[in-house]
Amino acid sequence: MTIIEHDFGIRQRQVERRFRTLLSLDALHEANVRANPIPYLERASERIYQLEKALFDALQAATAIPDDGGKTVSIGKAEHQRLLHCRAIVESAYAQLVADQPET
Repeated sequence: MTIIEHDFGIRQRQVERRFRTLLSLDALHEANVRANPIPYLERASERIYQLEKALFDALQAATAIPDDGGKTVSIGKAEHQRLLHCRAIVESAYAQLVADQPET
């Protein structure tokens, strides 16, 4: 006896569900994503652009030399290490983003 496996489109539905979830849409949009994905892809593209812009702005803020008039602020060593770690994460993410972009 042989068993014929068939997923009845479950993989495609899982992809659509994940895409819908990543766009923060409710379940009612799932059929629309399947029927007409273009507006949802445009929404995803805009969201990616906004995230890239936020990453670039965070990197600019982290590496900019502040003009604070010589004021000194004291923070603990742990807080300073945490900020340096966050800065390293942002720099790494931006470097990955730049490396992934095609040459034009």
